[in-house]
Amino acid sequence: MSSDDKIKYISLSEVKGILKKLEKDRKDLSYEQRIALEHSQKFAKLNVTKTKNMIKDLINLNFLEENHAYMIADLLPRTNDDIKTIFAKERMKLDDIKIKKILDIVNKYYIE
Repeated sequence: MSSDDKIKYISLSEVKGILKKLEKDRKDLSYEQRIALEHSQKFAKLNVTKTKNMIKDLINLNFLEENHAYMIADLLPRTNDDIKTIFAKERMKLDDIKIKKILDIVNKYYIE
């Protein structure tokens, strides 16, 4: 990867939309694409708009990196322990105030 290449993150909701469109256009997906579509249909709980808005709100907290925002939007953590698990291997540690801010945003967009 050259220095000009930038990683582009994509949410599970977006994956689902892309693969559904591809399936409609081509009628036949590869094995890997079918597995990815099944996974996204099973686990993507929010639509693309809500997911993008949640990611934007999470990034606006100014203490999360973009990849963390996407991870949170895909996993939709519900508890402090869920958040701590997501960040267990990260160098940054989140205090209870930051965790509450994250959970408040998740709860704003995701209601079971």
